[in-house]
Amino acid sequence: MNAHDRDIDERTRLAGTNKFELLLFRLGDSPSTGERELYGINVFKVREVLVMPKITALANSQEHLMGVANIRGQIIPVINLSAVVGCKPQKGLSILMVTEFGRTVQGFAVEDVREIVRLDWDQVLPAEGAHAGALVTGIARLDGTNPNTRLAQVLDVEQVLRDVTPVTKEEITKEVVGSEPLLPPGTSILVADDSHVARAVIELGLNAMDASFVMTRTGRQAWDYLDQLGKQAKEEGFRVCDKIAVVLTDLEMPEMDGFTLTKLIKSDTRFKGIPVVIHSSLTGSTNENHVKTVGADGYVAKFSPRELAATLRKVLA
Repeated sequence: MNAHDRDIDERTRLAGTNKFELLLFRLGDSPSTGERELYGINVFKVREVLVMPKITALANSQEHLMGVANIRGQIIPVINLSAVVGCKPQKGLSILMVTEFGRTVQGFAVEDVREIVRLDWDQVLPAEGAHAGALVTGIARLDGTNPNTRLAQVLDVEQVLRDVTPVTKEEITKEVVGSEPLLPPGTSILVADDSHVARAVIELGLNAMDASFVMTRTGRQAWDYLDQLGKQAKEEGFRVCDKIAVVLTDLEMPEMDGFTLTKLIKSDTRFKGIPVVIHSSLTGSTNENHVKTVGADGYVAKFSPRELAATLRKVLA
């Protein structure tokens, strides 16, 4: 195993304990407060951090796309993350974060990078619709329960990429996802994802499949829903699997991650017979293999409605 694989393996094991590492960076003066706020991105999605390389501008490109850069022989788009969020850098954009999301590689230009902190997911509170609108999925309390804790905004990078580098995706239709029935009568899919754009795409796909679903924003919300359903099932004499046919969960979520949610479901006899499918932009063979160790029944990368439909049918067969 090389150093890169060991690094991925270590971070994947970390995720299995409801912990993760957050790379903190600054984008400049906030448009609303004038302060240099802290922002964060999961280290697991960062390939490397570089001094800003030469950028080649592209003709007639999206306003926040600075151009492309040659990173070790790979040409990648470079996004002005400060401009996307609306911040004004004091010192210019001197650092490039090279990231991988859902099988795509891109660079984010930032003012500076501060440090890496290790956190529990329960230190991150859902923050959709708060500061920076739909671009923030969580507020991380960096110093735990300390009343004077520093705060960092966890960016919804999937939303940023969707806004800045829209790509032609397969149209979500019945022809694409299949018209045959997906779920047993009377059952639904329980979905957990903290990203607004991800939930919107999932909803389009499941509607095209004519699949009933319950949408939640965090692993904790999904677990609370299941737990309450389990109590109701005991009182009323039905099985939870007669109501929930499958759980579809993201990995990175405030309060509780998808690894922890999967382990809780698989260790609770009330939810026997309910398959769990991981739906994530965290790709790579090491990560996908770790999904199996926590008991997940399937793994599908965002965003492919055809793959998602095929995976759901496979685990429900």
